[in-house]
Amino acid sequence: MAVSTENIVSGKKGNSCMQLLVAVLANTTLLTYGFQAGWVSPMTKVLQSEDSPAGYPLSDYEISWIASSLCIAATVGVSLFAYIVDRYGRKVAILIMAVLQALCWIMKLSSAHIAVLITARLCAGLSAGGCYNVVPMYVREISQDDIRGVLGSFIILFQNIGILAMFAMGAYLNYYTVLWIVVWVPVLTIILMLKAPESPAFLVKRERIEEAASTIAFLRKLEVTDKVIQNEIDFMKNEELTYNSLPKISFISIFKNKAWRRGFILILILVTFQTNSGNFATLTYSPAIMKSAGVTWNPELQTLSFPAVMILASFISMSCVEKFGRKPIISVTFAVAILAHAVLGTTMLLQSQGGATPGWLAVLAIVLYVFVYAGGISPMPYIIMAEMFNFQVDTRKSNGLSSDIRVVHVLSPAGFVYGRCELSWGILCGLLLRRYQPLWGFSQLNILTRDKR
Repeated sequence: MAVSTENIVSGKKGNSCMQLLVAVLANTTLLTYGFQAGWVSPMTKVLQSEDSPAGYPLSDYEISWIASSLCIAATVGVSLFAYIVDRYGRKVAILIMAVLQALCWIMKLSSAHIAVLITARLCAGLSAGGCYNVVPMYVREISQDDIRGVLGSFIILFQNIGILAMFAMGAYLNYYTVLWIVVWVPVLTIILMLKAPESPAFLVKRERIEEAASTIAFLRKLEVTDKVIQNEIDFMKNEELTYNSLPKISFISIFKNKAWRRGFILILILVTFQTNSGNFATLTYSPAIMKSAGVTWNPELQTLSFPAVMILASFISMSCVEKFGRKPIISVTFAVAILAHAVLGTTMLLQSQGGATPGWLAVLAIVLYVFVYAGGISPMPYIIMAEMFNFQVDTRKSNGLSSDIRVVHVLSPAGFVYGRCELSWGILCGLLLRRYQPLWGFSQLNILTRDKR
């Protein structure tokens, strides 16, 4: 595993404002992903209405394909962007992601036919396959040590802001008005990203040493001749020499190295159960979940509380991640998620059997779950994954881990539509016949994850 740069460089000299701005710019792709992840929830009611922009009310079956197509394409996007980021660089990969995101909204503006909507979601999915690989890698490589954890938390913050904005716009604005608003975000990302620097680590890898030094100086507002810059370059060169002295990195070689193998398995377990904790299905079908939980007031407006709480949790996570560390935060949040899913599963079970439960109890359980998901379960695995390996191993291990995430996400929306599917990846398997059962499955998976930690 990589040796921390703290042993070589203080990591604190210089100005961090430019690093912050570049990290924000890169994370606008996550803002757009948040728009896309949250789009199905408020637009389902519109697309299934008599005045549907598709020309007819879409069925649950068609909606499930629209919802799941993003994740189907994301499984391909993971491998695609793993190649692009390693071959052409982090900046180019982010630009391509933004182009695909813009294309998604443009296609939806052109037509609401089911085939066009699915194709647009496939474009969004290809981009999504790179979001959680490319952006954390880029942000980590442009950031100095003392702010890396904070900037790494932006990935979930921007996603949650996008979800909240989409839920709010979807509740009050016209179908096409929403599309006209969000299409400009990836367009601006493309324009501004053209001026952004490439990752110094990638430049060193390509032996563009002077350009790498200039980039670090630009990001830290230091002179190129500063000793801190030279130490950073020397550290990256040392990692590159170490990498070149090793056999070609592959999954086989990763598993032959004991330290890499243990790290990969740990992160694989962590992200698998993180994905199975139920967040994607909760966000996609939050109005239906609220209605089935007994909420009688406007479910669409009620679900605005979900992304709002997630944003609050993201801010709290950013302030705590360096103070308390990664492991305590993720352990506590998984423990709370166990309780929340158990309460929600019990509530829906009792209601399905004719029992009565307080409506606020289900709402509290859902809000509590989305809070701990956004505050710890979601961001911590990506921060740990970005820090655990040296930058040469990042691409291949992220490829496999993100493919695991996207395959589970494909099944999650369909499972909530039909109440049949919940995959537990070798831990829990089986047919689920009712909607409350996935909630019990998510609770059990959270327990297993804490045991592994």
